[in-house]
Amino acid sequence: MRKWQRESVLDMYNLLLAAVLIVSPWLFRLTNAPGKFDLLASGAVIAVVSLAAIIAYKDWEEWANFLLGLWLIASPWLLGFAHTRAMHFSIGIGVVVAFLAMLDLWLHYDATHFSQSHQDQTSSQH
Repeated sequence: MRKWQRESVLDMYNLLLAAVLIVSPWLFRLTNAPGKFDLLASGAVIAVVSLAAIIAYKDWEEWANFLLGLWLIASPWLLGFAHTRAMHFSIGIGVVVAFLAMLDLWLHYDATHFSQSHQDQTSSQH
């Protein structure tokens, strides 16, 4: 298991968003069948990917969450549940999931490259 890092918090937020996706059809009494199924399936996949990222971080997990966020944004039109309440959940949560995934990737990139350049500067000064 990886050391608890600030990026892990973002994966916890994605896990929470996945839980909201999973319970939203019942909690908000959504009636559109394709919308309900999409929210359930996307929520389950985001939950699994986010748990995997918490346990053992890999860049592909964040890219997968980013693509899932984009899927949630586009799916109302692709699956035919545009102009329903399910569409609002799908787009809203999709935007946040995609944003958190990109933020996580950027923070990981920044931490990796900053620590390497900092070590290079320190070693060149001695």
